[in-house]
Amino acid sequence: MKRAVKENFDASADAYAAYEARTGRFAALAERLAAAMEPRGRVLDAGAGTGAATDALAARADELVALDASPAMLRANPAPARVAGDIDRLPLCDDSVDAVAFTASLFLVPDPAAAVREARRVLRPGGVVGAVAPDGWTADGEGVFAALDRESRSPAPTEAVVDAVDAAFETASGTWTFDTDADDLRAFHAIPAMAARLYPKLPPDERTERAREALAAVDGGLEQHWRWVVGR
Repeated sequence: MKRAVKENFDASADAYAAYEARTGRFAALAERLAAAMEPRGRVLDAGAGTGAATDALAARADELVALDASPAMLRANPAPARVAGDIDRLPLCDDSVDAVAFTASLFLVPDPAAAVREARRVLRPGGVVGAVAPDGWTADGEGVFAALDRESRSPAPTEAVVDAVDAAFETASGTWTFDTDADDLRAFHAIPAMAARLYPKLPPDERTERAREALAAVDGGLEQHWRWVVGR
């Protein structure tokens, strides 16, 4: 499973960059998450990818460590301190960071609870953890995916992310909504890692093509929703 996830992200670097250049969505999420967490000291950007969240988190940190399982994505990350590793098996010592931020990453592991336990292990007393996960796209209040032919929401549903943090910390949570459109929806699902939430059993190229076909008829303005949760 982990090998497949790593290969999935290796194949996603360019599409992530294209979507971020188009929308600035991941940077906006990181800025909101950083404001909610108010991190200080040594901050772990867990699942840092190509670095869309780096500046927002680094602005509040004395030291930022960017961690990702994908070498292809990590090479594009501008953080000076970069570590290759899995977010559910962190290559860090106990009590070694002051904050752990999962900006659009915790829902992409099969067992979010395992990653949250790792976050708790590496956090110093008084530390904070935060996560953001997608909570759907709507048009006029109706879910875009309700009528689509798809296999599952994989690897983990957003509820599992929130429940995992709730089980380990005292939390605050809510929803952020962004005005967007159908072209952004298609660009988001041109990212193999995101298209895996629609068609997880297909190879990266096939799943993004299938997503493109399934979403071709969607038109007009949309809202994109993200759940956030912060634990202390």
